[in-house]
Amino acid sequence: MNSDTITIGTRASKLALWQAEYVAAQMEKQYPAVCVELRKMTTKGDRILDAPLAKIGGKGLFTKELEQAMLAGEIDLAVHSLKDMPTEVPAGLVIGAITERLDAGDAFVSVRYRAMEELPQGARVGTSSLRRRAQLLAVRPDLEILDLRGNVNTRLAKLDAGEFDAIVLAAAGLKRLGLGQRICSILPRTMILPAVGQGALAIECRADDARICSLIDFLRDPHMTAAARAERAFLRRVEGGCQIPVGVYAEVGEGNILHVEAMIASVDGMRVCRSRSMGAVDAAEKIGVALAEELLDAGGRDILKEIGITV
Repeated sequence: MNSDTITIGTRASKLALWQAEYVAAQMEKQYPAVCVELRKMTTKGDRILDAPLAKIGGKGLFTKELEQAMLAGEIDLAVHSLKDMPTEVPAGLVIGAITERLDAGDAFVSVRYRAMEELPQGARVGTSSLRRRAQLLAVRPDLEILDLRGNVNTRLAKLDAGEFDAIVLAAAGLKRLGLGQRICSILPRTMILPAVGQGALAIECRADDARICSLIDFLRDPHMTAAARAERAFLRRVEGGCQIPVGVYAEVGEGNILHVEAMIASVDGMRVCRSRSMGAVDAAEKIGVALAEELLDAGGRDILKEIGITV
């Protein structure tokens, strides 16, 4: 392969840089003749830090500027946390590869307490996610759930300063930043289902750039790709973004069977519609959509209607 340069667009946060640098290192190892450079960019989600994600637009807040740069030919690809990506990719772009999932779990982080069960009545818990808020309140309605924005280090600093008794963060982000020791416990999926794609990276590129699509194909994990197809199909059917409390987790088990579990909850956690399904890997989208229909019929549609979403 001839010497060449590939430009990866990335947000400037430590976690986003880690993700972009990881992909760059993997590509340079796979293709020694290729030089990979990073171009740091700022997204709307990075600029607006004083409002909950659900109030400023939800999904797409951390991807739009990168996608515009890709369509303009300024960068060749972008690396995202898959959970930050809207279910609809802009025309002209494609998710060229989804990586292996590091850890789908939500981490309980606290200075004083080791687990959710140890939190006293009325404890202050920080999270920017309606999904986490609803599921936490479903098991602990006494908790005071407070908004928590900013990058991982900022959130940890607020916890350490005593603003919260505990915070909940994606375990994968903490592990990637070398902060795994801050995890007190991983909240079980019986308590909190993760966000769509949580723990995996998505590599986005131009749909007509066959060369880049080919170069990044080695990073694609087949099992995670199948899981993501089911999870994203579920979310697409319920029109989910950061504005509604939706959790879903899929994994490929023995016999190449895909197992999917999902939930739709009211923001206050008082009502939770939850179910699971399974089927062949090549029917991933159908399984995700069918599970969505089941939960919508079981009360999810009424929950969504109350927050202004008609499905």
